[in-house]
Amino acid sequence: MGDLFSDAAEVRLSDVAPLAMRLRPSTLDEFVGQEQVLGKGSALRLAIAADRVGSMILYGPPGSGKTTLARIVAHTTGARFEELSAVSATVKDVREVLAAARERLGAEGRRTILFLDEIHRFNKAQQDALLPAVEEGLVTLIGATTENPYFEVNSALLSRTQIYELEPLSDDDLAIVVRRGIAELGAELTDGLVSLIARRAGGDARNALNILELASQTAVAEGKPLSAEHIEDAARKRPLVYDKGGDAHYDFISAFIKSMRGSDPNASVYYLAAMLEGGEDPRFIARRMIVLASEDIGNADPRALQVAVAAAHAVEHVGLPEARLNLSQAAIYLARAPKSNASYVAIKEATQDVREHGHLRPPDELRDAHYYGAKKLGRGQGYIYPHSNPAGFEVDYLPEELRGRSYYRPSGAGEEEANDGD
Repeated sequence: MGDLFSDAAEVRLSDVAPLAMRLRPSTLDEFVGQEQVLGKGSALRLAIAADRVGSMILYGPPGSGKTTLARIVAHTTGARFEELSAVSATVKDVREVLAAARERLGAEGRRTILFLDEIHRFNKAQQDALLPAVEEGLVTLIGATTENPYFEVNSALLSRTQIYELEPLSDDDLAIVVRRGIAELGAELTDGLVSLIARRAGGDARNALNILELASQTAVAEGKPLSAEHIEDAARKRPLVYDKGGDAHYDFISAFIKSMRGSDPNASVYYLAAMLEGGEDPRFIARRMIVLASEDIGNADPRALQVAVAAAHAVEHVGLPEARLNLSQAAIYLARAPKSNASYVAIKEATQDVREHGHLRPPDELRDAHYYGAKKLGRGQGYIYPHSNPAGFEVDYLPEELRGRSYYRPSGAGEEEANDGD
């Protein structure tokens, strides 16, 4: 009786399942986007078509096609396709799959493909349980993750898999997906509304179809044609592909720093907004701005450090959301400031000499002479007080072994005139 009801449920599921589930591609020809890894003649496409897929990890944002691609492999392969979710699977579950795979290979000569969704959720022990089976070829592993596998997956497992990075779908790709959804729903939309859904989907095919489905249902309930207002209401908030503890954390702060270094205030403010909207710690952002103020601006505009420090204080005293104004002001100032890395280069080269030569003793005339007996040791003798004798400004104060070294070389930008320090 249970099987009867299960069969009936499967039949009706296609009618009640979300639009994104109903339209999930089952062949490579139906798959949209990811030409960089699935283009005609690509190694992965040929491997799937020939049923000789090797172990791989599919890495990309939500809605980029990771699970869909794995299911296409399931539809085309002659191997047994097993699926586990790292969210709920245990080491025991993994070992049961591996034991069944070994028995199947021995009894039937049939391979096993294990699809492991959210592989980054597996801890080290769980990943280690997979390693011998992948290494000896007992199973072909297909892992899917939204997190950078180089951060989350054991290096031993990474070395035995091919990494394929899937990208957010372009608006053109999403428009194709949306038009398929329109045909399925029997709706009518202008090209402008299709483009609007594509823009609001944030590179996520699943989200695009969800927006379309909800907007269509709302329009039907109101007895009105589907409009931009319905789409905006269904979209509400564009999804943010940001994980403040993972890959995006590093990518966005890198882009933020490089935009300010490259004097692009518009990009700087955009990446700042993206990080704040994604939940990034504003104190982390402020700390990076303080570093940049000295590393990339320095004495070309000494006020830049003051501005960055003031922004950090504002974050502590004001907090979000108001402190975003302080961070924005500071980011724009740093982006527009003249640039010089002379201070950074100077300390880097001086540090290199310290490490190479050790702590070379200062010249006797510069050493401390305030204690009894210092003069007998020759401390301070020959020192020229610059305020009394301008010749003191011409002395090379470096240790004897390093005299002639030039660590600080003014850039000539802003207030860092070329003759500074000469």
